[in-house]
Amino acid sequence: MSKEEQAETPPITIKKYANRRLYNTATSSYVTLDYLSKMVKEGTEFVVYDAKSGENITRHILIHIIVEEEGKGQNLLPISFLRHLISFYGDSLESVVPGYLENSMQAFAQNQEQMRDYMQQSIGGIDPVNPFEELGKKNVAMFEETMKMFMPFTANPKDKPAASNATPEPEPEPEGEMGALRGQLEQMQQQLDKLTRGGKK
Repeated sequence: MSKEEQAETPPITIKKYANRRLYNTATSSYVTLDYLSKMVKEGTEFVVYDAKSGENITRHILIHIIVEEEGKGQNLLPISFLRHLISFYGDSLESVVPGYLENSMQAFAQNQEQMRDYMQQSIGGIDPVNPFEELGKKNVAMFEETMKMFMPFTANPKDKPAASNATPEPEPEPEGEMGALRGQLEQMQQQLDKLTRGGKK
């Protein structure tokens, strides 16, 4: 099934019952987490609802699948990454992280065919690690730039440098601050767009 067809096809509804059983309404059959994992890998969209409350619990189920896969020894999430991710909960930059991770993963997915080619050609003497390192460096650089954009708005007033003899600049009006913030957000979006476009080459 092409991406265009997938986009036009509504997601399959999965219902989760109190006994933890998952019911595929499209096939009228009970399924397992492994089955849902296979659907994800095949690009089949689905949404999971709690059968009793009707709550959308898709995120919870996907996280459960990741935990199951990690438990099988498929360690895709480094400990350092998990520590950094946890540290952002409740942080002032918490709202920035989801968009950054989503765009980074999209760029990675767009480059996956090229990366597979590198891996296949590694027998011929090409180091398959370098492309991954380069993409990682680009992601880190973009993230650092994003952090710098928000530093003026998240810095602690106590951390401001001591006043000098130079004539202080006038404080911007509230509207000016909002305009500056919008400008910073636009710059961040441009950085994200550049990364995404770069992956399409």
